[in-house]
Amino acid sequence: MAGSVNKVILIGNLGSDPEVRYLESGSAVAKFNIATTESYTNKSGERVDNTEWHRIELWEGLAKVAEKYLKKGNQVYIEGRIRTDSWTDKEGQQRTGVTIRANSMTLLGGPSGSGGQGDGNQGYQQQSSAPRGNQSARPSDPIPPSLAAGSDDDDDLPF
Repeated sequence: MAGSVNKVILIGNLGSDPEVRYLESGSAVAKFNIATTESYTNKSGERVDNTEWHRIELWEGLAKVAEKYLKKGNQVYIEGRIRTDSWTDKEGQQRTGVTIRANSMTLLGGPSGSGGQGDGNQGYQQQSSAPRGNQSARPSDPIPPSLAAGSDDDDDLPF
């Protein structure tokens, strides 16, 4: 294999409003957590919910979109890559943490099941995967009807 892949896809709900800050260079960065929950039935027949929290980082145009539209409880679709960061805390202890640096985001509406404000599914992508430079967010291209789920054109598929 000639290369490797570092890609993450998450659908979850924001645990808080995004924290957005602007660097001296003018670059915007937004950070927030999203929760993903897996539900299953254990051997005893009890329903078990397992929630994972993911730290998300957005840059430039995506950060500005997050600042304007994302609120606690919103459901969001995120595509990005895993980054592991290391730092020394106030007590001098070495720490590490995992962050998802998003390069694509789709707003899926309000809190799960609420039918909130953003029901129109807005998709945004980073122009470049680099954190700096001339980047902006743009709506993603809509899915052509022939490729949409439940299309009647399935008979034309070559497999």
